[in-house]
Amino acid sequence: MSTDTAPNGETTPRIEVTETAAEEALALLDSEGLDADEAGLRLFVQQGGCAGLSYGMRFDESAEADDTVYEHHDLRVFVDPASLNYIEGSVVDYEDGLQGAGFHVENPNVVSECGCGESFRT
Repeated sequence: MSTDTAPNGETTPRIEVTETAAEEALALLDSEGLDADEAGLRLFVQQGGCAGLSYGMRFDESAEADDTVYEHHDLRVFVDPASLNYIEGSVVDYEDGLQGAGFHVENPNVVSECGCGESFRT
């Protein structure tokens, strides 16, 4: 498990965002007219898919009171407590290849994924 140390000495699980992913997300935030100083990318886990869980991402205008907030390359990332249990230590990247472009979560907690890579199990 990867952790950060907060100013009060407590450790918090780490979520990383690559520079490429942050640039893409910030450009999308801007195109939606959202203020990157308050708004951010919400990363969450939901029930679904053939392996049981799937990732979700959306833009939110601000963090919720119980969110853990990360900031990487000027991008704010919001993660709710329940989702954090499944995705701590993950890296969010952006891929632009022949198979299509999009955000991808590299999650060290995954023990199996479905064939299409859209859902997972920890």
